[in-house]
Amino acid sequence: MPGHLLALDQGTSSSRAMLVDAAGLPVGMAQRELGQHYPQPGWVEHDPEEIWEGQLAAARQVLEQSGVSARDVAAIGITNQRETTLIWDRATGRAVHRAIVWQDRRTAAACARLRAEGWDDEVARRTGLVLDPYFSASKLQWLLERVDGLRARAEAGELAFGTVDSWLLYRLTGGAVHATDVTNASRTLLFDIHRLRWDEALLDAFGIPAALLPEVRPSAGAFGQALPEWLGAPLPITGVAGDQHAALFGQGCLREGMAKNTYGTGAFLVVHTGDRPLRAPGLLTTLAWQLRGEPAAYAVEASIFIAGAAVQWLRDGLGIIRTSDEIGPLAERAADSGGVYFVPALTGLGAPHWDPAARGLIVGLTRGSGAAHLARATLEAIAYQTRDAVEAMETAGVRLSELRVDGGAARNGLLLQLQADTLGVPVLRPAVTETTAMGAAALAAVGAGLWSPAEVAARWRLDGRFEPAPDAPLRGAGYAGWRRAVARSLAWSAAESGADPSE
Repeated sequence: MPGHLLALDQGTSSSRAMLVDAAGLPVGMAQRELGQHYPQPGWVEHDPEEIWEGQLAAARQVLEQSGVSARDVAAIGITNQRETTLIWDRATGRAVHRAIVWQDRRTAAACARLRAEGWDDEVARRTGLVLDPYFSASKLQWLLERVDGLRARAEAGELAFGTVDSWLLYRLTGGAVHATDVTNASRTLLFDIHRLRWDEALLDAFGIPAALLPEVRPSAGAFGQALPEWLGAPLPITGVAGDQHAALFGQGCLREGMAKNTYGTGAFLVVHTGDRPLRAPGLLTTLAWQLRGEPAAYAVEASIFIAGAAVQWLRDGLGIIRTSDEIGPLAERAADSGGVYFVPALTGLGAPHWDPAARGLIVGLTRGSGAAHLARATLEAIAYQTRDAVEAMETAGVRLSELRVDGGAARNGLLLQLQADTLGVPVLRPAVTETTAMGAAALAAVGAGLWSPAEVAARWRLDGRFEPAPDAPLRGAGYAGWRRAVARSLAWSAAESGADPSE
């Protein structure tokens, strides 16, 4: 019986494919960069065809490079950037507009109007989320209202909406499957996380025709077959989850209280809360996953918009580093940040502040400040933002005993030490830091009946453990200074324009 698993990991900046063997070890990885489009300030878009073509190319490449035939692949798992919104023609399978990316802020006014109408508490109760442009509903509403003819075609059943997982499923199956899983559905602002179904009242509030929506299925289970023309054999798709949920699963955080933080474009702290949805101020209640035939598992999440993207800004915007990997050595040239704080609110602030009008801020500069201080302040900012989220979780009774980490920036030992010092708990880096793709592979294995959840947890291996330094300055005075800096960044664009920050 074929034992390999193919994970398709479609992210914000690239499309990757990872091949995993029967023992749960990666045997190959391929990646294709994904272009970013910025039509206006605050707008972020992707080309849906580039998403599809890049993901397919990465899948073909990893099979070829690994010398593995599609006949040796038991199942496909899909994980994806969440909230990014697409609409396509059901008949042709072609998108009718560029994808509106999760980072996009064009719908801030629409969300503010719903808040003014009193929808805040009801949205939180039903979806576990906050009324913010981050999520899919207002992006979908914008497309229906601003692109000629879309609403009529949507109501006639000619169009399909989906997040990136649904888009890939539709194309892989030749249009046979229009579905999503509970984790991606739970990030749309349209899904009742208690009843596990689309919510009629929210569809009405956003003006979304039900005919657009995909079927919602468990994260591990049957999602149809990829056509043989794509990879050389018909392959079952048996696992689907949004990237942060897949990373939580791939990190083996299968018990209540276990937590992981993924450092990617943003940073995403997720804590497993068992079979109960837990609400914490400023944070998101979400579905961790659902395995076929089992009750749903829940999580509480802090979505931090800018983490690795702050390092990219130092590279591309300021030019003080040539590659992202240079950030660590540059930061190590300074013993501390020299009192410099960088609040990377380059697309507003996410959890726990949820302020789309916040803007990036660098404070504490003196004549002695240099590139090394700014580099260190950038790494500290990533750690401090995670501390903000943990503080919010603690108000709801969540206490971390350790934090498992992954993502590209988890390779940076200085960042992980700063994170441990800031939180005061050990930080654990796994042997396989590509846990998003690993989680997709693990869900596919569970969905195909190849692994049990206990076997997923048993396959996790430790690479490095970072213990917090006693009485680390970052935990006291350093964090107090960070909070002062954040306070100055809040509502910046609203105050600058003279607008009411609540509008």
